[in-house]
Amino acid sequence: MAFHQTNLAWATLLDIGGPGPAADGGGRAGLRERLTRALRTAIRDGRLAEGASVPPSRALAEQLGCSRWVVTEAYGQLVAEGYLSARTGSATRVSWSPESDPPRPDPRRALATPAIRYDIAPGLPDLRAFPRRRWAEAVRAVTGSAVHYDLGPPDPAGHGQLRATLAAYLRRSRGADLRTASVSVCAGVTDGLFRTCRTLRAEGITELAVEDPGWGRLRDAATSAGLRVHPVPVDDDGLRVDDLARTPARAVVVGAAHQFPTGTVLSPDRRAGLVRWAREVDGYVIEDDYDAEFRYDHRPVAVMQGMDARRVLLLGSVSKTLSPALGLGWLVAPAALAPALRAANPVAAAPPVLDQLALAAFIDRGWYDAHLRAARRRFRTRRDLLLTTLAGTLPAARVTGPAAGLHVLLHLPPGTDLPATVRAATSHGLRLTPLTAYTSHPTSAPTALVLGYGNLPDADVPAAIRLLRDALR
Repeated sequence: MAFHQTNLAWATLLDIGGPGPAADGGGRAGLRERLTRALRTAIRDGRLAEGASVPPSRALAEQLGCSRWVVTEAYGQLVAEGYLSARTGSATRVSWSPESDPPRPDPRRALATPAIRYDIAPGLPDLRAFPRRRWAEAVRAVTGSAVHYDLGPPDPAGHGQLRATLAAYLRRSRGADLRTASVSVCAGVTDGLFRTCRTLRAEGITELAVEDPGWGRLRDAATSAGLRVHPVPVDDDGLRVDDLARTPARAVVVGAAHQFPTGTVLSPDRRAGLVRWAREVDGYVIEDDYDAEFRYDHRPVAVMQGMDARRVLLLGSVSKTLSPALGLGWLVAPAALAPALRAANPVAAAPPVLDQLALAAFIDRGWYDAHLRAARRRFRTRRDLLLTTLAGTLPAARVTGPAAGLHVLLHLPPGTDLPATVRAATSHGLRLTPLTAYTSHPTSAPTALVLGYGNLPDADVPAAIRLLRDALR
């Protein structure tokens, strides 16, 4: 059963209904698990015979409507479990059948995965600095004061107290133009985007533009909701609005205050041009305000949503300010979309009510602002240490995007073998993330690493950068 014989039937072969794995929610991890289960079941049932080749990861990803990462991770898991075998320069093949002995994990794979001592991949705040005592106090306070109807079925849009608190916070700290009714509580930015994309599709908008490079989970959320995604390049002024206008998209996701991963800030001209574009195409701008509170050269840039509350939706969360484990975020939508949001997401579930009330209390008591002030000081000091260490250890490399956020972009010297550098670093316990992980055209991406310093202790910065230097050598 070679791949060329089943090129058009893999969704049927794997018993994946609908348009493929991308129809499921839950982000890339959820899609990976679904595909892994489907392949494992097909092998166990004998529908994929021993010795059969599976499609190249890129080809299967295109067929199933998911990212290539989903397929490569699924293949890797099944290689580790003994169901597949992979050899360099050869197709990945089924290595087990129902008549075989139970599959045995490849010991070489287990031994080849070293312990990570220093993780400078982006995406996390300083988890050691989570305000445990005050958060626990907020939870205790709301647990004791919550009235009986607070403990009933939660409002899918979120508890009214947290929505009012978030509305006030976003107006005073982010320059948003909104009312409490415009705010919905969600499980984070990805959840908020998934809800938004389902709403847009119900409204007849099926084409969405995203920044390139950009955060892969946002693309996955869009495709999971059934939208067709169009990557649009980013330059030193942010998203290229002229390139956006040449796509069929009527909605776009943009990190206006701090683009990920380049760190650029959308210029004033581009902001105005983006709002004009949304009005001209009768579309929407979806603003990902994921870590804009961390600005080190001046006050954080206000959100675009304040420029046109009828055309700009705002997504945010506490994942970068407190912890992603809380699963608390918000979606601010134009009033005209509110009925469509409810209709398109009838089973949407808000986070646990007591957690919502705890966040409201945490903000209302001033603890959130105090936490952010302390975090900004801590991250500024850590960023300065990172920049100084990079300048002294890797003088030939160039850093961009250091003015805000929890990561920088490190441009490596021409001729650097980026995959070999990442492999060498991993073998010595240093996790690196290349810029190519976030681009739709990896072969044309700059030779750069995205260095996250949010969850890296100050004391570990010099050792981590020395390991990076050794990997480059």
